[in-house]
Amino acid sequence: MKNVIGAKCTICGKMIEATPDITVCPSCGGIMDIEYDYEYIKSKLTPYGLMDREDRTMWRYMEFLPVEGRGKLPKLRVGMSPFYKADRLADTLGIKTLYIKDDGINPTASLKDRASAMAVVKAEEAGKNIIACSSTGNAASSLAGNAAAAGMKTYIFVPERAPKGKVAQLMMFGATVISVKGTYEDTFRLSAEAIDRWGWYNRNAAINPYLMEGKKTVALEIAEQLKFKMTDYVAISVGDGCTIAGLWKGFKDMYAAGFIDRLPRIISVQASGCCPINTAAAAGTEEWSPQPENTIADSIAVGVPRNPIKAIRAIRESNGVCVNVSDEEILAAMRLLGRTQGVFAEPAGATGTAGIKKAIELGLIEKDASVVSVVTGNGLKDVNNAIKAAGEPICIPPEMDLLLKELPELA
Repeated sequence: MKNVIGAKCTICGKMIEATPDITVCPSCGGIMDIEYDYEYIKSKLTPYGLMDREDRTMWRYMEFLPVEGRGKLPKLRVGMSPFYKADRLADTLGIKTLYIKDDGINPTASLKDRASAMAVVKAEEAGKNIIACSSTGNAASSLAGNAAAAGMKTYIFVPERAPKGKVAQLMMFGATVISVKGTYEDTFRLSAEAIDRWGWYNRNAAINPYLMEGKKTVALEIAEQLKFKMTDYVAISVGDGCTIAGLWKGFKDMYAAGFIDRLPRIISVQASGCCPINTAAAAGTEEWSPQPENTIADSIAVGVPRNPIKAIRAIRESNGVCVNVSDEEILAAMRLLGRTQGVFAEPAGATGTAGIKKAIELGLIEKDASVVSVVTGNGLKDVNNAIKAAGEPICIPPEMDLLLKELPELA
């Protein structure tokens, strides 16, 4: 990988070789970061050259990715998700310019496909055909789907509260699913023990630095879809911390390679019932405390985040904004996305939009600002909460007088 310098520890700064199976720092146990040779990247790719490429997947950014040329790329079409100028929603929220990046259109209906596609490539490079992870749901289903397409076996650990829609995906993709009677922390711990015991490839994003490299492609796409003219802000829902860290890494990579001339401020949005990262970041510290997992947004219900340092640094380095939203505000954002833009988001997918609305109301961002909201997952992942947000349909016998009674405005 001529574009990769190595892997650097975020805690002690130690540099090691970026082999396919690296996890945490061998010296201090800190999380690693993949380091690139930006001069090499600039010598191989320009913004105009990128825009001319026919590949419409995340792999169009190969110069920015830690992938060996000899590896086989996954068969599913991951990436280049829709990017909409959301004028109706912007008017409703009272902000000048708003874009929606709908990553719920990926193959298994979430942004996590980007990380799982990378995991499949790196597992093959490491010579392993079994991959495992713990997840609140989306990472699990994305791994199962991408691995199935590559002919790999998966062992997936999910907390018992994982929505049935996500568990159904897992089972359909042929994963061996272990539903853990406990919290996400309990689930993560059991998966880590099993991975160590049987030597499976580790897809846990907070342990495996390559997973963040897959997630960062959402930022590379946003920059390209904006024709490299960045917005003032980008909003993202936050749970474990890996997605916001990947988003920020992608923008930093684009900036270092000269593809964009400024960096956006990140709006970090968590559920008020589970917001350990925002609590620490707002206090100006990297020291965080565990919190209960008390929110309908299961994908970001992480009381013991595994990637808090990178997440908190992304907020601080970007001069970012922290916003916590209630479950009621998340449900309202789901309705807004659906009724103004035709975008169907699961609770965590709508959390970024809920955060933008609240940030405007609190005066945390300017009304003449430009903002991107990343929708991280599709509403079909969690139909029960979608019905809670949208309401029940009218249900009547097939009689016109009863229909007129239900629709008095049309009588």
